[in-house]
Amino acid sequence: MSSTADPYAARAHARAQGGTRVEAMPTLPPGAAEDIPDGVAAADMVWAETIAPGGYAAKRLNRGARLRLVDLRGDACVSMLLFNAERPVERLNVADTVKVQWNAYLGAGRLLLSDMGKVLASVLEDTAATHDAFCGASNAASNARRYGEGDNWGPHPNARDRFKLGVAKFGLGARDIHPCVNWFKGVRIGADGSTVLESGPFAPGRQVTLRAEMDVIVVLANCPHVLDPRPAYTVTPARVLAWRGPATPQDDPIRNATPEGMRAFLNVEDDLRR
Repeated sequence: MSSTADPYAARAHARAQGGTRVEAMPTLPPGAAEDIPDGVAAADMVWAETIAPGGYAAKRLNRGARLRLVDLRGDACVSMLLFNAERPVERLNVADTVKVQWNAYLGAGRLLLSDMGKVLASVLEDTAATHDAFCGASNAASNARRYGEGDNWGPHPNARDRFKLGVAKFGLGARDIHPCVNWFKGVRIGADGSTVLESGPFAPGRQVTLRAEMDVIVVLANCPHVLDPRPAYTVTPARVLAWRGPATPQDDPIRNATPEGMRAFLNVEDDLRR
C-alpha cells in the first residue's frame, strides 16, 4: 500500500493512477470513445461521458451539435437544464415548451423552447417515449422524505443540488436553476387529472438525440425521479455523447412543421444576423 504522508509519496500515488478507467467518467479525448455513433468521425466528437447514479455533468455545445443521451441499463432519470451560452439569462422554459406546441409529451420532432421565444434544441430521435415535462427536479426535502436524507454529499443526492454544482462551472448560481425536463421517466396525466409516473425499469439502451439550435449550456443530473415510489435510491448510469453537426437548414422538416415552431426558429435566426 502506498503512503501519501508526504508530498513526494502523494505525487507518486497520484501519478500511479494514470490510465485508470472507471465506468462513470469522461472519455478524453471524446474521439477515443468506443461507442461513437455510426457515421460520426472521431474528430467530430466533443463529449463522451457516463454519468453515475446520483451524478451530474455539464458542457457547452455549439449550434448544430448533436447530443445523445442513452439509458444504459433501463433505469436512468436524466434531468436537464438548458441555457443560451451567449446570454445565460435566456434559458429553457418548460411551460412555453408545452403550451406553444399544444402538447405536453416530449418526443421526436418536439422543440425545447426558451423564455424568449426561441428554440434551444430539437428532438431528432427518441426510442424511449417516456419523458416528463411536468414534475421538475428532486430536491433535498423530497429526497429526505423518501430516503431519510438527501443532501448533496450523502448517499442520496438530489437533482437540484446536483444542478447547483453543474451551473457553477459557468458562473451561475441557485437562482439560475429553472424547471427542468426529465428524460427516460415518463409522466402522463390521467383522466382524473392525476400525474401517473411511468417509472420502469425499462429495456436497456433506450436513447434520445437532440440538436442544438443555438450555442447552449447543457446541465444534467442523474437522480431518481421525484415521484419514484421505491424506498431504495434506485437509478442506473446514463451515457452522454455529443458531436459536431451542421446547423438546421431552411427546409428542415422539424423547423417547418408548425407555424409556432417556425417562429421560434426565425427568432433564433434573427439573433444570428446581428
